[in-house]
Amino acid sequence: MARRRQGAGNLPAETTELVGRRAELAQIRRLLGGARLVTLTGVGGVGKTRLALRTAYEAQPTFRDGVWWVELSALRQGELLAHTVAEALPLTDQTTRPMIDVLVDYLADRELLLVLDTCEHLTDACAMAAEALLRATPGLRVLATSRRLLGVVGEEVFTVDPLPVPTTEAVGAAGADPVDAVDGVDAVALLAARAAEAVPGFAVTDANRLDVVALCQRLEGLPLALELAAARLREHSAAELARRLEDRFAVLGETNELVDGAEPPWHQALRTAIGWSHQLCPPSARLLWARLSVFAGAFHAEAARQVCADEHLPAEQIPDLLTALADKSILTWQPTGGGERYRMLDTIREFGAGWLHRLGEEHALRRCHRDYYLDLAQRADAAWIGPDQTAWYERTLTEYANLRAALDFCLAEQDGRSALELAGALWFFWYACGFPKEGRHYLNRALDLGPASGPARAKALWSCGHTAINLGDTETSLRLAGVFRAAVAEESGDESTAFAAAYLEGAGLAVHGRQAQAAEALDAVPHTRPAGGRYPAAWFLLRATRAFVHVHHGQFADAMAIADELCATCARRGETWMRAWGDYLRALAALGLGRAEEAAARARTALDGKRRLHDSVGMAMSLDTLASAAVAAGRAEQAARLLGIAEQIWHTLGTPQMGSPELVAARDACEQQARHLIGDDAYETVFRTGYDTAPDTAITYALRTPEAASPRAPVN
Repeated sequence: MARRRQGAGNLPAETTELVGRRAELAQIRRLLGGARLVTLTGVGGVGKTRLALRTAYEAQPTFRDGVWWVELSALRQGELLAHTVAEALPLTDQTTRPMIDVLVDYLADRELLLVLDTCEHLTDACAMAAEALLRATPGLRVLATSRRLLGVVGEEVFTVDPLPVPTTEAVGAAGADPVDAVDGVDAVALLAARAAEAVPGFAVTDANRLDVVALCQRLEGLPLALELAAARLREHSAAELARRLEDRFAVLGETNELVDGAEPPWHQALRTAIGWSHQLCPPSARLLWARLSVFAGAFHAEAARQVCADEHLPAEQIPDLLTALADKSILTWQPTGGGERYRMLDTIREFGAGWLHRLGEEHALRRCHRDYYLDLAQRADAAWIGPDQTAWYERTLTEYANLRAALDFCLAEQDGRSALELAGALWFFWYACGFPKEGRHYLNRALDLGPASGPARAKALWSCGHTAINLGDTETSLRLAGVFRAAVAEESGDESTAFAAAYLEGAGLAVHGRQAQAAEALDAVPHTRPAGGRYPAAWFLLRATRAFVHVHHGQFADAMAIADELCATCARRGETWMRAWGDYLRALAALGLGRAEEAAARARTALDGKRRLHDSVGMAMSLDTLASAAVAAGRAEQAARLLGIAEQIWHTLGTPQMGSPELVAARDACEQQARHLIGDDAYETVFRTGYDTAPDTAITYALRTPEAASPRAPVN
């Protein structure tokens, strides 16, 4: 029986206390106990996401394999839904199988809750995915939030209503205690709590109680509307806000045109509260609000400045305007180690997008957004083999929703050149950071658009070849290697293209087990590193692949020499990812030379480097080698546990050992030797311990020195 992993999952932090909703939480728990799909529905701003998050936290201990949160608000393409679910799970399948099939296999024997948040713009895709997963995976439960029902057989629907509001009759009833009639009511409690955050010391008193009640009544207990009102208490008293809100209702019609076609139509109170907040903003803040709607998910302050500034909105004003919008709860401020980031709720973004469209600026702003993220991707590509690699990895991962939005815009506009440039520049993200399937999706669509030739197309072909190698599709990688070689045949002045072509062909052959042909392809270019070029990583990748081929030809000293050179070059550049591959190859070479302890030390160094960049393939390959080194040194129990840890990672990747015949054989030999040393029963027990260990704990164990690990097993 698999062990329960306490707290397993990826739930976002609860940044505020949930006010009220105890009865709703109990009812949702009851529904989840009997139904496998529960959808929380209701108008925008009613608190579906917040209620789902609290439900998820309370349910977490009851699911053996945890609770996993899938944020869908920034996703615009239903065909990428399964990929987005896989990214939320500890799953990075690097095979060519359809991702929905991968999810079915991964979830087949697991007991977990999947929360699909904000489904209304993807209801058909969500319905199809939920139906397929629930049909094939008996231990799965799905909790969805959506303004529209999914329409799946067996779906239980819970309508989230606004918070209870005190009635005027109860407040004014003869003999009624106004404190009891008002202060215990959820809408008042929420308004008071958020107002106290905006205005320290705020409280509901005899002097403002009726005005607070009037606000709650007019806003109908809608949580988002109440929070927007609370933010305004910095500037106005409750009495003044109540009067202004009455005026706003009198001109409610002015915002109707911005929300035509919403399904379901925006709630009157929300429309009023957002329009009212908009009206109270100065013109420059309204303009920035509209322009910020082009961002997907969160965004950096610098991105807002670069995308949104022009002669009508000077760049120097934007930081103060961002702060002002955050103070008014239009934006959520998210401080990070990489700088200030902001996020806009979907309903508020929709309002801004309506104004942007009305202003006639939507297309121009989306082009600015595209250009900013194309530039970011190209800078990341140029700097990848360098000292800022980890920072660029984190930045790219953080900006993925916006990079995806930029790619989607290019494709929607039939802008083939920009699509090729952006998808091609992100080769390192598709290849090194675990997104090969999405990379293939975008690269193939960009290549279909054209143009038919040129440097941008060549770079995209090379990137697509990378993803094919990662997915174990060696036939496609070899075909693309030939197409790429033809595409760059006429390019002059860029020596890196020859290395890129040789690497792509040689790597495909090497992973396919055709080592002699791989050596011939790799040796067709000189060993010296070219200066500059569009493929700065090509020489590093080629030399690493050449060392790999030497290992599998039994030429361990030659492999060690190349790996040493590779590591030294990377060290001088302050680079991590290729340096870790170099250490991995040093470990393989040391193992072949009979130096087991050196191999173990090198493999741990490689594992640590790959861990920093979350390179799952590199981590799994390093663990396999570390296990082989452990068993060679007589530490069979440690080897068995390491193989279990590696298997856990390989299980998320789809194709163990990337399908390489030599790597599969080495792993099998390690297992057989460990079984021989400690026996089958002991091996199975220790292997299962490694497989069931939480990932972070497992990697920490693997990185320990031999002295801290299990003792040597007696050699029979």
